[in-house]
Amino acid sequence: MSLYSRRTLLALPLALAACGFSPVYGPEGPGTRLRGQVLVQEPSTQAGYLLTRHLETRLGRSGSAARFALDLEIATEEEGLAVNAAGDTTRFNLTGRVGYVLRDTTTGTVVTSGKVENFTAYSAIGTTVATLAAERDAVERLMVILGDQITARLYALDLPA
Repeated sequence: MSLYSRRTLLALPLALAACGFSPVYGPEGPGTRLRGQVLVQEPSTQAGYLLTRHLETRLGRSGSAARFALDLEIATEEEGLAVNAAGDTTRFNLTGRVGYVLRDTTTGTVVTSGKVENFTAYSAIGTTVATLAAERDAVERLMVILGDQITARLYALDLPA
């Protein structure tokens, strides 16, 4: 490693601090302000349960005195991707869309809202049990991906302390 690149690497934290960068979980960072303060709506489906579980893992589980409430609207769609010579679909694409609204529980005002979308796929080759297990795993992976996207957007907010 050359001396120039070492100096650049050492100067990077200073440059980030100068532009207003602060760590998410640092003192008074958005991760710290949201931890345990977001009440995620009660799920009504398996996908909703998986998404809620992941969001509560990332944001912390809140009690009834939460500062914010997060409402979710989940939609999933499945389409066949690969068809073999016999006409059987052997691979499926699972697309998920989640609309979210973060509300302040004291005033009822909308803090932020948006939509996230992503996809995953699974193979349908093998036994029925293997296909069902692959589908369930794909749904769980998709909800983790969507939950991470929502969490990243919430951490990017400039919330008051």
